[in-house]
Amino acid sequence: MAVRHRLIRVSPREVWAVLADGNRYAEWVVGTSESHPLRGRWPRTGAAIRYQVRLGPVRLDNETVVRHHEEGTRLELEAHAGVLGTARIAIELRPWGEHCLVIVDEHPLLGAGGRLHNVGFEALIQLRHRAMLARLARLCENEAADTGGARRALGQVTVGRGTDGARDA
Repeated sequence: MAVRHRLIRVSPREVWAVLADGNRYAEWVVGTSESHPLRGRWPRTGAAIRYQVRLGPVRLDNETVVRHHEEGTRLELEAHAGVLGTARIAIELRPWGEHCLVIVDEHPLLGAGGRLHNVGFEALIQLRHRAMLARLARLCENEAADTGGARRALGQVTVGRGTDGARDA
């Protein structure tokens, strides 16, 4: 079972905001691109997103289904990866002072991934999680820095003074 954690220097609320947006899945999940909602209301139980995995010229369409969620603290997913099978991915958010400790726990359920699961496969999952958590941290921390810690509504423009005293739009 691959378990990895990372301290992200924003609140759990800010991390949850990224996890709760199915359109942003490809921004932080390693190996995916072009995510979009498929059914239901992400991240509610039963909702699904579709995303693409690109391996050179080959493009594979996969989906991930929410199996359980606890608003703001826990998201349990089942990733369907075609011939590779399915995997359970649990993401837990814990307050850590003013920051967020993110814990990811993944293990294969069905298919080739489950049959081929061994120490080498586990090491690859660990590397993938390290990169995935680094992406999630960078995304959340950069977004918090860009907005001064407050998330702007989509399309909202903030007008203020730049560092040189000129007004920015």
